[in-house]
Amino acid sequence: MVRILVIGGAGFIGSFLVDRLIDDGHEVCIYDNLDPQVHLGKVPPYLNPKAEFMKKDVLDREVLSNAVRDTDVILHHGAKVGIGQSMYQIERYINVNTLGTATLLDILVNEKHNVKKLIVASSMTVYGEGAYQCRGCGVMEEPEIRTEGQMVRREWEFSCPSCGSTLMPVPTPETKRMGCSNIYALSKMDQEIMSLMVGKTYGIPTVALRYFNVFGPRQSLSNPYTGVTAIFMSRIKNDHRPVIYEDGLQTRDFVSVHDVVQANILAMKKSSADYEAFNVGTGTAVSIKQVAEILAGLYGKNITPEITGKFRKRDVRHCVADISKIKKIGYRPEITFKEGIKELAAWAQDQEAMDKFHVADTELRKKGLL
Repeated sequence: MVRILVIGGAGFIGSFLVDRLIDDGHEVCIYDNLDPQVHLGKVPPYLNPKAEFMKKDVLDREVLSNAVRDTDVILHHGAKVGIGQSMYQIERYINVNTLGTATLLDILVNEKHNVKKLIVASSMTVYGEGAYQCRGCGVMEEPEIRTEGQMVRREWEFSCPSCGSTLMPVPTPETKRMGCSNIYALSKMDQEIMSLMVGKTYGIPTVALRYFNVFGPRQSLSNPYTGVTAIFMSRIKNDHRPVIYEDGLQTRDFVSVHDVVQANILAMKKSSADYEAFNVGTGTAVSIKQVAEILAGLYGKNITPEITGKFRKRDVRHCVADISKIKKIGYRPEITFKEGIKELAAWAQDQEAMDKFHVADTELRKKGLL
């Protein structure tokens, strides 16, 4: 029997991983501090009773060391999540995400353990903007983040520096240079780079999974810093219009939590994945406006999104995954966006959903980020 430590195992993604690992016959330990912003101070009802549960912080070195000592595999999903919030809670995000991961790696390097594999949850945010191509010139472009002046003029799309035509977004491969545009992204890049570096140096097989926009049941519907699907759902359930920045045509790659679990299991089992970083997405672009419209339709509510034309500083316009690399280890996304959003909406029917969008919106304004 393999003993697996899931750091952040009480969270949205981590809990589904725990369920799958237990179904597969593994011994699982959940290590999670139950962040009040996510869990509202409660132990989640979906927590698998067959797993050992440790309500501890990743920065508690002594306790973490004890948890690691007899572990065979570590799935590291412990992180503070929230792009806008990370730009004004800088110390907190770096402490939890960067220093927390550094603590784990320091234990792996300096103390006795049986760890044979480490899988770390990275993020598509490490890219900054996605990849683009000029239709006229035929060249791939990797533009920097849009300037504030460009956003004020509502020039939402990028133009080719050679011919001036509008660039076309294309799937982003793992070979694209990193271009972090916020503190959360920087901390995820830290987690990924440190883990792969230490893994390679000390011969601990390590895999980094760059998640695109993960959605599904168990997302916190009362956390205004979580994914856009959950934020929009909370607004609609409370008969409020989803608020969309820019023109609503910005796109993302929404991947079901079930497909994220699939990617983790493959990364754990396949030695060909060792010491590599992989995109985890679907390769399909969905606009933010579409998300709001589909959710309103599923709830049978005549609610249209409020498209403000305003913008958040340093926001990404388009980013969709090139999944050709992860397909080589057997990954195939099985849940379409429409299937996944139906599952999320059905689950959310009976869930408490406090609409706290105004809390995050007010904070962004106060900090000059909106």
